Amino acid sequence: MARRGASPRDQRMRVSLIREAARLMAEEGIKDYFTAKRKAAQRLGAADTHNLPKNQEIQDALIEYQEVFGGAEHLAQLHELRREAVKAMELFERFRPRLVGPVLLGTADSSSGVQLHLFADTPETVLFFLMDRGIPFDPDERRLRFGKDGWAVLPVFRFMAGNTEVELTVFNENGLREAPRSEVHGRPMERASLNEVRSMIDGAEV
Repeated sequence: MARRGASPRDQRMRVSLIREAARLMAEEGIKDYFTAKRKAAQRLGAADTHNLPKNQEIQDALIEYQEVFGGAEHLAQLHELRREAVKAMELFERFRPRLVGPVLLGTADSSSGVQLHLFADTPETVLFFLMDRGIPFDPDERRLRFGKDGWAVLPVFRFMAGNTEVELTVFNENGLREAPRSEVHGRPMERASLNEVRSMIDGAEV
């Protein structure tokens, strides 16, 4: 967590920034790591600092914060969101869905949605699937990074399943081979299959 050559004061400020950014994400529903870090820096009177922590440090602190302060309520929310994820993944099973994001990583809260990656010949295949089943949706796009410098803009469809938003990002059939880079650690994004999510739920119920 501490950086080489940093003074004790800088190290203490970095730890404070990590904890405050995690608290803001947990309590105020901030989803963007950079926004949380900048707001934390302003709250701590260090708006001009260049010693901002890494996203991974914030995520680790967020998980710890939710474990300490969220307790049973947070675990119940997370469990319910994973159950909603399973329902959505069963619906879109023909598209080999993969769960990603906060619901998979354990950082989700009551305002979080279910994020799925789907794989199809064309985005229209998913669009017609939604239309055939009378599911109202909002189309969008997402820019994702692949490898070191590659970027792609992918279609997104969002719809409500009860009180939970489900977000579908559609990849081509080869999209399973390479996951986009995570904004948290820069490595390929964590993904979970339907059976893996079911196992997570079964493990939580033991």
